[in-house]
Amino acid sequence: MEVPAIARGSETASSPPPIHLRRAEGLVGVGIGLRWEFLDTLLQRLDETAGRPKLPFFEVSPENYMRRGGYIPESLERVAQHYPLISHGLAMNFGGTARYDDAYFRSLGAFLARFPSPWHSDHLCFGGSGGRALHDLLPLPHTRVAVAHTAARVREAQDRLGLPLAIENISYYAHLGQPEMREQQFVAEVLEAADCKLLLDVNNVYVNSLNHGFDAKAWLSAVDMSRVTQLHVAGHDHHPEDDLYIDTHGAPVCDPVIELLTWVVARTGPVAVVLERDNAVPALDVLLAERERLQQAYDRGIQRYRASRRDVSPAPRLAP
Repeated sequence: MEVPAIARGSETASSPPPIHLRRAEGLVGVGIGLRWEFLDTLLQRLDETAGRPKLPFFEVSPENYMRRGGYIPESLERVAQHYPLISHGLAMNFGGTARYDDAYFRSLGAFLARFPSPWHSDHLCFGGSGGRALHDLLPLPHTRVAVAHTAARVREAQDRLGLPLAIENISYYAHLGQPEMREQQFVAEVLEAADCKLLLDVNNVYVNSLNHGFDAKAWLSAVDMSRVTQLHVAGHDHHPEDDLYIDTHGAPVCDPVIELLTWVVARTGPVAVVLERDNAVPALDVLLAERERLQQAYDRGIQRYRASRRDVSPAPRLAP
């Protein structure tokens, strides 16, 4: 779906105008995470009106484009001429203890100025220390000390960017220390203390429910759906020798996660949903077919959401 650019005021030569100038706060429906594996195919289709994929948006990770020149950012500029972009980070490290890296925030801010997003999201996790990245998303202790520490860092990051932040619940495979609360309460308290949005990863809830033995819908029922601005869905793998479910983003989304997607959308109403695929990435047309199936599940959720709104609407007042 091509979205026309909107004219904007003058820009300085040192600050090039954003590629995509449409206000994107209303992005809804099911989009796809942009990946190298199908980028060339996508670029070939951008100039073909009939063959251009019909998508509401792409999600991109700025760290894959920041501080790079040549083909990589030029390709993203071409994509942004046709589609809105949603920014999803990988390295904010909300649970870290070191001071934020000023250079990182400058680069991220420059990226977001060039490629505007309605919000920026990152993971509610620990990702490194002492300037060293662990290249993994490790869980935080579910304690009140961790709530206060993490919420303060989310508020600081949000102030630095001048953009709404959404934190994402992660998949995890062990608790750090003795938890003082359940995961859903931890997430809820961080959201409240930081006054930020939630990127609700439905697959992560499902995987955690299998590994830790809780009911996924009960977990989701504890979430303040008014804070949900975006959803993620993805595939996972089962390792029967350990009876462990691993969030790999390397398989199609399974039926129970699709059913949960519908259940959640029936409670959130219209939001942005992203299909993530990071391993064993198939051809673009295969992903688009899966996206269409998810869009149908999303549409069922919207129908239920609208029906529930009608059910609770006040009765009409009688004329005197």
